[in-house]
Amino acid sequence: MFFGREKELQSLNHLYQTNKFQFLVIYGRRRVGKTTLINEFVKGKETIFFTGLETNARQNLENFSKSVFSYINNFNFASSFGSTPVFQNFQEALEYVFILSQNKRIILVIDEYPYVAKSYEGFASILQVLIDKYKDTSKLFLIICGSSMSFMEEQVLGYKSPLYGRRTGQFKILPFDFFESCKCFKNFSKLDMAIIYGIAGGTPHYLLQMDDNLTVEENIKNTFLNPNSYLFEEPNNLLKQEVREPATYNAIISAIATGSSKLSDIANKVGVETSVCSVYLKNLISLGIIKKETPITEKSSRKTIYSISDNMFRFWYRFVPANMSIIQNGMIDLAYRNISENLSSYMGAVFEDICKQYLWSLNRQGKTAITFMDLGRWWGGDPESKNEVEIDILAIGAKNSAIFGECKWTNENVDSSVLETLIRRSRLFPFEKKYFYLFAKRGFTPACIEKAKELGNVQLITYEEMLA
Repeated sequence: MFFGREKELQSLNHLYQTNKFQFLVIYGRRRVGKTTLINEFVKGKETIFFTGLETNARQNLENFSKSVFSYINNFNFASSFGSTPVFQNFQEALEYVFILSQNKRIILVIDEYPYVAKSYEGFASILQVLIDKYKDTSKLFLIICGSSMSFMEEQVLGYKSPLYGRRTGQFKILPFDFFESCKCFKNFSKLDMAIIYGIAGGTPHYLLQMDDNLTVEENIKNTFLNPNSYLFEEPNNLLKQEVREPATYNAIISAIATGSSKLSDIANKVGVETSVCSVYLKNLISLGIIKKETPITEKSSRKTIYSISDNMFRFWYRFVPANMSIIQNGMIDLAYRNISENLSSYMGAVFEDICKQYLWSLNRQGKTAITFMDLGRWWGGDPESKNEVEIDILAIGAKNSAIFGECKWTNENVDSSVLETLIRRSRLFPFEKKYFYLFAKRGFTPACIEKAKELGNVQLITYEEMLA
């Protein structure tokens, strides 16, 4: 099942139509849909598709040879090779493809590239030499794809890589945002879709585990509370694939999911030195599981906090370990009741993220009160109240202007007191032009609506309106 990725497909097809040599790097975390995108792109095109394995160089060379000759047999090329030929080495195999593509457009996909490069250390250097030799005469459309984010960014895109400067384009494939995720389903209500995004996030493979013919409750029970389901084991399985010490990484994510957000607090809860913990956190950030935040007005700060950026991981670590014993003893209804009692508070951060995405969308369309360059959260001390306060959204524009936003995922209509609090907190900042956006799950009280009209620089937006 393929959906979304229209911009990426359009860009790939545009490059393909140049009929010149192209070398594209496609990378992103596991399950995000890289291979699915490539498969959609190569439909109807002459393609050699090779997937690297976590094995030795000889086995990968044999598999690559099979991919090349499978293509040759499909397109009836004359060949002097036997029925199961194997190239003598990778240089011979790759050069054969480069030569083959001098007279016609051929796509060569090397999927799971890090496995190939690790099995044979000279692979990148061979590619470099052949690209330099044939780039002006070959019509090859070369794609290398990988899930190891750090490897792809350092060993392929990094300036120390032999391939540095050879690529003609790169695509970092990210999870869908909320509005893209909504396109995956037809039958969920608008409110249910927010919860589905909150529990599955925007990773296509996780979204595909959801069934829009079922209720949210049934989906949670069938996936997160079912020991035989794919998502029940997914966080642990993914960590085992990506890191060497999954137990420590697991403990760090659990610490963050249960309320620890500062480096020192996370390290203390896990029982490691802060310097060691920092390295683990950096790796989790590169995997797209954890994010690092500072107040938007401060580039580097002791106020730095860490949170779980992937909704599926955030939901799993927030609810599954705490209910593991009763889940494994078949008490699924009780586990769901424990979750449902806390689901509204859990959705607060999800709704805040949805509102930020919505504001960015409006900003791109030129429909915000100001055009802003950056958007984030802010937290800090309030000298007047002598308390630590937070602002859900602070978007900073040009000419000393800003948007202040508050997001409320509650069943009650948002009252004017919320607006007044936001205005009071905005006085901590010296912006000359200030605009206020309130986002509500349901709606606003008459007093809040009247206050917004009176001020004139306030936007009141319901969740329903965001999806209109």
